[in-house]
Amino acid sequence: MAYDPELADRIRDLVGATPGIRERKMFGGLVFLVDGNIAASAYKDGGLMIRSSAEDWEAFCSDDGARPMLRKGAPVSGWVLVESQAVQSQSSLAEWVERGLAHAAAQPPK
Repeated sequence: MAYDPELADRIRDLVGATPGIRERKMFGGLVFLVDGNIAASAYKDGGLMIRSSAEDWEAFCSDDGARPMLRKGAPVSGWVLVESQAVQSQSSLAEWVERGLAHAAAQPPK
């Protein structure tokens, strides 16, 4: 299993009542989608991946424990990786997941 199942359960507790929420295994993790748009993903070793707008991306990546996702060594705008230490508390996890949910909900359904 490439993702952290405990983190996936914690995310489920947060997003359970969100309209249009769905889970899907992809990108080496368990992704939570809102109307087909990626919001957050339980990633390996307890880390979290979220989607964000281009406008919020730089600010989110500058938060403690967060960094841009890299593809072929280059940062990918709109994708934020959050280290497990930064989502240890339920309140910090909820803040990050809400950021991803807000972005996904603002996109047209797929």
